[in-house]
Amino acid sequence: MTTMRAALYDRHGPADVIRIQTVALPDPGPGEVLVRLAAASVTPLDWKLRAGLLAQHFTLDFPKIPGRDGAGTVIACGPGVARFAPGDRVAVMAPPAGRAGTHAEAIAVPDALCVPIPAALDLIEAGALVNAGLSAWIALSRAPEVGPGTRVLVQAGAGAVGGLIVQLAAARGAEVTATCRAANADYVRGLGAARVIAYDRPAPGDLPPQGVAFDLMGGAVHAACYPLLAPGGLLVWLNAAPIVDRARDFGVRVVNAGIRDDAQAV
Repeated sequence: MTTMRAALYDRHGPADVIRIQTVALPDPGPGEVLVRLAAASVTPLDWKLRAGLLAQHFTLDFPKIPGRDGAGTVIACGPGVARFAPGDRVAVMAPPAGRAGTHAEAIAVPDALCVPIPAALDLIEAGALVNAGLSAWIALSRAPEVGPGTRVLVQAGAGAVGGLIVQLAAARGAEVTATCRAANADYVRGLGAARVIAYDRPAPGDLPPQGVAFDLMGGAVHAACYPLLAPGGLLVWLNAAPIVDRARDFGVRVVNAGIRDDAQAV
């Protein structure tokens, strides 16, 4: 196997700039493993990079293969790799966003960005968990006060990251309120939300002051979180639309939860 298929694009633009093409199979360099991918997720970062919305922050290596994470099987190891061997099942976080990603049949990635997949997970499940799971876990790590009885608000609770935050917070015993479309209300309740607010329907009434809010949207959604927090409450935001920090105005705390590309986090 010397070639592979990959989704790629050679310029910024809408989805139709992506094409499937046969390219050379990468060789794993020192400290790298070559992984045959079975699954990869599509994240907001993927389409924002493709559309050029983040051009001021990331310089892409064209032609660009998108994809931030995935799961598969090691098929070769570069010099100096001792942690893995061919045949190992691994979850991977792709190198920095400008480089080749996981929307391909294989990827060469530093072994430091790989972790073994637990036997209880199949490759599809593992591929869906890396980026979203990391984002949710890091967000919760910024809010150690989330625990029994804590009132927690999760904006966009039906999404990949929001749904995991709902589950993790509920597992800690928090009283979780989540926002989502009305059509997703039952799904979000099934994740553990005690209360669901459908943002495409009239508000059901006053919400008790929240101890912690997780904002996955930014913009107007971020602004709407401040008056919902109790004095001294915590607003955790993940990178999305631009925000205006009004922590002092409302007597609350604001922290960012940025994803880290390292195996310890994975």
